[in-house]
Amino acid sequence: MTQTLHDTHEASHPPARTRWAILGVVLAADILDLLDGTITNIAAPTITDDLGGGTALVQWLGASYALALGVLLVLGGRLGDKYGRRRLFLTGLAGFTAASVACGLAPTPGTLVAARLVQGAFGALVIPQGFGILGATWPRDQIGKAYSLFGPVMGLSAVGGPILAGLLIDADLAGLGWRPMFLINIALGGAALLAATRLLPRDTGDRTTTVDALGSALLGATMLALLTGLIEGSAHGWTALPVLLLLAGLALFAAFCHRQRTASSPLIRPSLLHNRGFTSGLLLGVVFFAAVSGLLYVVSLFLQQGLGRSPSAAALALMPLSAGIVIASIACYGLIARLGRRLVLIGFLVTLAGTAHLLTLVAVSGTDTGSWALVPPLLVIGLGMGACFGSLYDVTIGDIAPSEAGSAGGSLGAVQQLANAIGAAAVTSVYFRTGGGETHATTVSLAVVAAITLLCCPLVRLLPLKAPEGHH
Repeated sequence: MTQTLHDTHEASHPPARTRWAILGVVLAADILDLLDGTITNIAAPTITDDLGGGTALVQWLGASYALALGVLLVLGGRLGDKYGRRRLFLTGLAGFTAASVACGLAPTPGTLVAARLVQGAFGALVIPQGFGILGATWPRDQIGKAYSLFGPVMGLSAVGGPILAGLLIDADLAGLGWRPMFLINIALGGAALLAATRLLPRDTGDRTTTVDALGSALLGATMLALLTGLIEGSAHGWTALPVLLLLAGLALFAAFCHRQRTASSPLIRPSLLHNRGFTSGLLLGVVFFAAVSGLLYVVSLFLQQGLGRSPSAAALALMPLSAGIVIASIACYGLIARLGRRLVLIGFLVTLAGTAHLLTLVAVSGTDTGSWALVPPLLVIGLGMGACFGSLYDVTIGDIAPSEAGSAGGSLGAVQQLANAIGAAAVTSVYFRTGGGETHATTVSLAVVAAITLLCCPLVRLLPLKAPEGHH
């Protein structure tokens, strides 16, 4: 996150009961973000059957949310520093809830994608404020207790999001189909907003904080051009328009890089990009997280369109993967300090083994693949992903100065969201442009993910040897 944890007014810390309630509000906001980031993995086929929009809508549903969240995440942190974390948290949560309603009521594919973009943008105002709020309300010697809950709670949310979406779709409440999975945020977001209004401490912010709005705009335009070109090309063929959009995206990215070198307060500090270990971790994160994000979409599509599973059955079939992520995230927590970048390599290799197993299974059994046969490869993929998720970025900041930790953390979090957007579009592009039926499309897509993961393995040696001392 971009905030530095402040703890200058020890006497002003609220009572323990209030601190735990504040933690609950911060966790609730993060849970809402994660739920809405994962629900479209399962819901995409049902939504396109209802609204139309074809393959482009499937790709945009997840990519639009992650795009807005990733582009604006660092900016959201700076705005919290400037105008006060409470104000940005409440504004973001109210906007997120309103955008969720717009998603649930969307009459067309275009309005749904636009509402998802707005939802991600307001999420980017909420999420960066959490650690700063906790740092201001918890004593430094106790804040570890608060942070220790984030991993398990986020893991359970990642498991629960697709399952909740599947159950709500199959329940078809009031004949609304997929819409209640967004409309439920009226209750969830409304309750969190009421609690936040009552509990969060007031802070004025620092109006001297510089906000690089131009840098954020250039990054947003870069990602929008690249994603639109990628999705347009895969949906309607590689005519002049998608090629021009991709070229425009590259030109905008060059402008963004120039801005980062010349801005007085850039989104990413130039000194970070001069650090080989950090830059290597940043690039590895983009590539790996994009690959596995696309993998999740492809497996969900295969389960529903290839195997004919209902949304809830597809969500349950993905549970071994989610369970593997949770198990490995917890198990590897104490291993990061000892193994360092070797743990990242182990995670890549385990993910590769699981993907190869799944690829072989689909290639051999095709649409006759049984649910139980999917459990071992999906569990192994989840274990590999869980081993990488925390360790890759912990090791990436192993060589940076402590004063750069806030900027580095914010940059890495944003990059992970942007990778999710890229992966959802890129790997599903392979899936939709590959002919020969669901089995062939799935095997080719899984082969691409396996090749990308294999490519990542030798590059691990470019990372710092270990995470920072005492960092997990």
